[in-house]
Amino acid sequence: MTRVAAVDCGTNSIRLLVADVDAATGELKDLDRRMEIVRLGQGVDRTGRLAPEALERTFDACRRYAAIIERLGAVGTRFVATSASRDAENRADFVRGVEEILGVRPEVITGDEEAALSFTGATKELSGRLPGPYLVVDIGGGSTEFVAGTAEVEASRSVDIGCVRLTERHHFADPPTPEQIAAARADIAAALDTAEATVPLRDTTTLVGLAGSVTTVAGIALDLPAYDTAALHHTRVPVARIREITDSLLKATHEQRAAIPVMHPGRVDVIAAGALVLLAVMERTGAPEVVVSEHDILDGIAWRLAAPGQGR
Repeated sequence: MTRVAAVDCGTNSIRLLVADVDAATGELKDLDRRMEIVRLGQGVDRTGRLAPEALERTFDACRRYAAIIERLGAVGTRFVATSASRDAENRADFVRGVEEILGVRPEVITGDEEAALSFTGATKELSGRLPGPYLVVDIGGGSTEFVAGTAEVEASRSVDIGCVRLTERHHFADPPTPEQIAAARADIAAALDTAEATVPLRDTTTLVGLAGSVTTVAGIALDLPAYDTAALHHTRVPVARIREITDSLLKATHEQRAAIPVMHPGRVDVIAAGALVLLAVMERTGAPEVVVSEHDILDGIAWRLAAPGQGR
């Protein structure tokens, strides 16, 4: 077993996984898995730059993660940065800050690379348990990744419809107006058209949903009293229930959304847009249900890092 640390920094959250990994068998044992909402992508769609306060929130989280990585004795660390840092003019400030704190240079990966890592993390356990081909959908803060395949990736595409980006782009009120919702739906539909030019969205047997928007909606569907990774992992939520929850979130006020037991405070303002993306994907693909996975890009990073000749 090789002890590694994987960090995934997206538009809305930064997450850490420290795990023991057996590269030969694919076995992965969590030692520490955590997430913080830092909203790195705050205002990026409008300004093209990472805000100073967003950078500082992110660096604070990195300092806490560095202490955990050192305490657990990981022999390798890989830091992957996604949508917000790809888009920002001042991403060099972000790269320099992370490198000073964690001692590794963040890899600002492409959408296609992000999709492939997510696919590896999400489907490695599913082989032999649920039928392929799989369509893995990773709904992030700034972008959504689509990746299709069975044993390996066959097609992938990243499009700029994430829960934070949509909320900011369409100036969601509290709650969003019918006009704002219609504009967001049109935006999502256009992005799905773009994705479908590359990825066969309708030719799938199992739809796998990743990231906080999906897990939060699933937690609501299960009526969880608090966030519970074990309860959420590989649960199946039918499209009718997703539609009910999406409609409810779009009608709810900030106060009503914040009162939902499973809701992370950092997702209160963006969850309605995330749910809207999930519902649109299910309607486009015709999927009767979504299989929720708590294993995603972090696990993909860890497996790649532990494999000979991969990672750093």
